[in-house]
Amino acid sequence: MNNVLDQISRIGIVPVVKLDDSKDAKRLAGALCDGGLACAEVTFRTDAAAESIKIMTEEYPDMLVGAGTVLTTEQADEAVLAGAKFIVSPGLNPVVVKHCVDKNIPVVPGCASPSDIEQAISLGLDVVKFFPAEAAGGLAMIKAMSAPYTKIRFMPTGGINSGNLNSYLADPKVIACGGSWMVKDSLIKDGRFDEITRLTREAVDTMLDYKLLHVGINVDGKDAASDLAGLFGNMFGFGKTEASGGVGFFAGTGIEFVHDKTAQTGEMGHIAIAVNSIERAKYHLALRGVSFVESSARYDDKGICTFIYIDGSFGGFTIHLSRRR
Repeated sequence: MNNVLDQISRIGIVPVVKLDDSKDAKRLAGALCDGGLACAEVTFRTDAAAESIKIMTEEYPDMLVGAGTVLTTEQADEAVLAGAKFIVSPGLNPVVVKHCVDKNIPVVPGCASPSDIEQAISLGLDVVKFFPAEAAGGLAMIKAMSAPYTKIRFMPTGGINSGNLNSYLADPKVIACGGSWMVKDSLIKDGRFDEITRLTREAVDTMLDYKLLHVGINVDGKDAASDLAGLFGNMFGFGKTEASGGVGFFAGTGIEFVHDKTAQTGEMGHIAIAVNSIERAKYHLALRGVSFVESSARYDDKGICTFIYIDGSFGGFTIHLSRRR
């Protein structure tokens, strides 16, 4: 997977945009960036597409802007000349795909059958668009098609919304989802860019789904940790269990009393936050100025990050992210 597609994977959502008038391009780009999605697929279904891409990339040079609904090699060249960093098409036209591959332009053609996937593989691709996702069988179809094609990954688009987004993204074969629910035509035409920002931020929060996992409190000694966990357990009916590795005791699942000095972080303790994807959380939190202690990262046997500490102390507590299983 090339660098552009890797970045799309970390972003997680690709807003699919149709602009009828390029005058809206700058404000739309700003609304998406303010909402946390510095990415857009501008469809070539209108005459304003190329100029809109040019405006968006010039005004927001760090934004990852691509062109969608690209049907010809001429459109691909026009999009790239305007500043598009990737090309997306509704189907697999081998002439267009080969043209992009030969020019080293990231291209994601639409595929909805095993035959499409085999053609994509023959053209040297390892990521395809699954379109129209819901109408073509949804996640069940992706799972069925991906079984014999172990190296192919998907960007489903078509019928994706906040309600089914995370079911798609939970599949390791899915790198990101394309969708337009946060950039509806009516919102753009009515100039409701604040609403686009709100819906975009809501989409990012839905995707990451941050939840408080537990609070760890540093205590002095194993007996004290056990007694405190027992006290809370008896008082509120939480129950008491020993933490993994014997580093402390839990009262229920939300409060941990840590006695092992090697496991104690922060002056007071730590706060654990569950998230759907640590890699995506790192990308989006970095946009908000958050940095991480990379040496604390842990990975599973598939190379997926499952744990990492945020850099810094917050009221005497450190914070770590844990990947939701």
